[in-house]
Amino acid sequence: MTLPIPNAIAAMAPELTEWRRDLHMHPELAYEESRTARVVAERLRAFGFDEVHEGVGRTGVVGILHGADGPAADASRRILLRADMDALPMDEATGLPWASRHAGRMHACGHDGHTAMLLGAARRLAQTRAFSGTIVFCFQPAEEGGAGAEAMIADGLLDRWPVRAAFGLHNDPQTAEGAFATAPGPVLAYADQFRIRIRGKGGHAAHPDMARDPLMAGVQLVSAFQTIISRRRDPMQPAVLSVTRFHAGSATNVIADEAELGGTVRAFDDSVARMIIDQMRAQCRLIGEAMGVEIEAELGLDAYPALVNDPEATAFAADICQELVGAERVNRAARPSLGGEDFAFIARRVPAAFVFIGNGPSAPLHHPAYDFNDQILPLGVAWWSRLAERALPRAEAGG
Repeated sequence: MTLPIPNAIAAMAPELTEWRRDLHMHPELAYEESRTARVVAERLRAFGFDEVHEGVGRTGVVGILHGADGPAADASRRILLRADMDALPMDEATGLPWASRHAGRMHACGHDGHTAMLLGAARRLAQTRAFSGTIVFCFQPAEEGGAGAEAMIADGLLDRWPVRAAFGLHNDPQTAEGAFATAPGPVLAYADQFRIRIRGKGGHAAHPDMARDPLMAGVQLVSAFQTIISRRRDPMQPAVLSVTRFHAGSATNVIADEAELGGTVRAFDDSVARMIIDQMRAQCRLIGEAMGVEIEAELGLDAYPALVNDPEATAFAADICQELVGAERVNRAARPSLGGEDFAFIARRVPAAFVFIGNGPSAPLHHPAYDFNDQILPLGVAWWSRLAERALPRAEAGG
C-alpha cells in the first residue's frame, strides 16, 4: 500500500523550488562552495538544529538533529543522510530564467536539487522530531572529482559522529519522473584519471630517423592499453580503459618533442582496477624502452572506490520508496553504472544505500542542457523524512 506525501511537505513545493533555483543560479566548484555552505548552515540554524558545524572537509556542513527523546546514546541510534553541493566546470545552455549567472560553472548533475531536498527534510524533521535518536545531516563538497566525502571523513565525520548506517539520493534522467531505482552490491564503479607524458626528441618530419617520435610511442600505448581490457581482464568482470585525450605537435612538418595522453579507468572490483593500472605501468616502461622515449605515467589519480550498497540497508531504503510510489515504480535490481560517486568512501566505512530518483526525460547528467526536475522535490523530501522516521522509530507509548 502506498502512503500519500504529507500535506505539509506537498505545500513546501514553491519554497523548495525557490531554494533549488537560487542554488542553480549560483553554482560553485569543488571546495569553493562558500555561499552554498553558508546558505545551508543558516537554514539549519533557522530550523532549530541542535548543532551546526561548518568547514568540515574544508567547505562541508554537518547538522545534528536529535529526536523528541534527546541525543542517541550510541551509534546504533544514529544515521547519516548525505547530499552533495558542488557544480561542474562547464557553461550552461538551458536558456532558463534561473540559469547559472557564472560563466564556466553549472549545476549539471543536480546537486542543487539534492541539497534542496535534504534541506526540506531537515526542516520537516526539525518541526516534527518524530523519531528516536540522532540524525547526522551531511552536506558534502567536491563530489565532482575532489573526493569531498573522503575529505570530510579525514576531518572526523564518522569519528566525531559515528552512525549505524548512511544513505544517499541522486537524480537519474534515465529513470521515469518520480520512480526509484537501486540494487544491493556494486552500483557505481571504481573511477580514476590518468595522465601520461611522453618526452622524445623532435625534428623535421622529412628526417624521422633523426628524431625519437613521442607521438608514435603514444599510438603504441593506446593500442597496448586496449589489449589489457581484451586479453588481461577476466571477461566476467566489467571494466573500461578509455583514452580520452591525446595531444602532440603543432605543425604538419615537425615531429614534436612531447606528447600527452589522458583518460580514465573504471571497474566494479577495485582489484580489477589495480590490475589494469599495474599493466598500464608495465606497458609504459616497455614501450618507452622500445621507442627510446621517456614516459612519465601518473596513474590512479583522484580515484574513487566502487560504490557497494549494503543489502540490508538497500532493502530498507527500497521499502521506503515502495511506500511512497508503489512496487511497480521501484526497480530493486537496477543495472550498475560505470560512473563514479564518492559516497563510496562513506559506504566503505558503514553500511550504506545509494538510491536513484527519476528526473524524467531531461537532458543527461553533465550535459549543458540539463536541469533538475523541480516536480520531484517534494517526493525527495518525503523519502528522506520517512526513511529517517522508519530507521529511528519512536517507542510506543507505554512500551
